[in-house]
Amino acid sequence: MSQPKIVVNKHTPSVVEAFTHLGKVIALETLAVTREAVRDADILVVRSETKVNEQLLEGSSVKFVGTVTIGTDHVDERYLASKGITFVSAPGSNSNSVKEYIASALCVWSRRTGAPLAGKTIGVVGVGNVGSKVASAARTLGLNVVLNDPPLRRKTGDEKYRPLDELMDADFITIHVPLTKSGDDATFHLFNEARIGKMKRGAVLINTSRGPVVETNALVDALSSHHLSASILDVWEGEPVLNTELLSRVLIGTPHIAGYSLDGKLNACRMVYEAACRFLGVQPAWNIDTSMTSESARIAVPSGMSETNEIVRSAVKQAYDIELDDTLLKKTSSLDLNEHGRYFMKLRAEYRIRREFPNRCVELSSTQSDAVNILQGLGLRVSLN
Repeated sequence: MSQPKIVVNKHTPSVVEAFTHLGKVIALETLAVTREAVRDADILVVRSETKVNEQLLEGSSVKFVGTVTIGTDHVDERYLASKGITFVSAPGSNSNSVKEYIASALCVWSRRTGAPLAGKTIGVVGVGNVGSKVASAARTLGLNVVLNDPPLRRKTGDEKYRPLDELMDADFITIHVPLTKSGDDATFHLFNEARIGKMKRGAVLINTSRGPVVETNALVDALSSHHLSASILDVWEGEPVLNTELLSRVLIGTPHIAGYSLDGKLNACRMVYEAACRFLGVQPAWNIDTSMTSESARIAVPSGMSETNEIVRSAVKQAYDIELDDTLLKKTSSLDLNEHGRYFMKLRAEYRIRREFPNRCVELSSTQSDAVNILQGLGLRVSLN
């Protein structure tokens, strides 16, 4: 293949810089990735907003599709296989980012309710690249963790993976599964009216996987009746258009950005780029390190703050302010209805630079040292003065 034409989503950091080494790059807005735009492309690199299927690709010259996401439900893999089109995704690329999102959300819940996290129980549904890291962070924060992953239970025989019913008494349930609509482990509306009804009264439901895993109307009813005390949502049925009643009721609502750290985005770009290099039979020439800004941002916890939970919450908020994302998304309700979807996509496309916890150093005094193990367990660096 001589000088392949490569169509990419322009909102993927460093994607043009990386793929320029491989051919002629055409960087497009999400909505501009159309059938006509990809007709004579050889390689296509997308994000989750682009539906990759027969309608997009039939009659095109595309031979390689990469998505810079861990999820693949926007891609018709069966169609790609039938056409001999190579397909790759980026599993695990943003797992650390999602872990930090969950840790931040739990800290906000603790601060707003005045209740400690230690001693509470969290059920983790789906224990892959993301769920396993979330479980680790939850343990670091002092929560008891119950795991659910039927495929892993069958594969390993390990009894630590419990039936979903055994998670229903948890104080928190956090979901980290792919969206599937068939088979023994179908996840579409996994949390429907019946399932949510089995959850402990006053529990908190967290979803950062895919919107349709949770049935919207059932969740609205559970929140309005106070069967659930709160919900934290990064993903939504019908996105980019949201159910505004649900948005008004969630504790934290964000525009599908849990995995949107700069580090996670670059990891995803690297994985797809290297797969494209293998496909073309060329050696990689782009190094992710050239796109990583050197940063050692300092986090200062108030010297008079001595209580460990307060210190942890303060440091985590400064490392990633999840409430800013919540505030921005909730402005949706003030917009005309026909602007909702466009605003959601704008928040995603123009998302701020967010670095992961290892790029942050928390400065503590020696009298605040009890928080060190927790902060380091979450991935933050710590300097004692």
